Amino acid sequence: MELNSIKPAAGAKHAKRRVGRGIGSGLGKTAGRGHKGQKSRAGGYHKVGFEGGQMPLQRRLPKRGFKSQTLKFNAEVTLTALTQLGLTDVDVLALKQAGLVGQMVKTVKVVKSGELSIPVKLTGVGATAGARVAIEAAGGSLA
Repeated sequence: MELNSIKPAAGAKHAKRRVGRGIGSGLGKTAGRGHKGQKSRAGGYHKVGFEGGQMPLQRRLPKRGFKSQTLKFNAEVTLTALTQLGLTDVDVLALKQAGLVGQMVKTVKVVKSGELSIPVKLTGVGATAGARVAIEAAGGSLA
């Protein structure tokens, strides 16, 4: 093999379509652009969603919904997860290290789902009203 004999694989390259090169090419005269109109002109095109002056679909439909940017910083932990964790003192850092909440989380709240069998002391972690009753019934506390 020599450097001058290296070629791309068969079918890997294809010739660029040359438009406006006479009748015989099949793409002469209007060069595949049709007759007149905005799309036939150089530099003549419209923005995405433009419908020729008609009110575009995205403006005809009503605005709906909202996605809070603070949601990614909030997390929930269940009572069952706290039982499985098996720690007596629980804070946000302990939950992050255990992998129960994401690393970006800033506020954590305990929700009443499942049962709590061990006394747990929560520091810097919120709890719903039902979860608070379950934690205190198991001998735990919230700080």
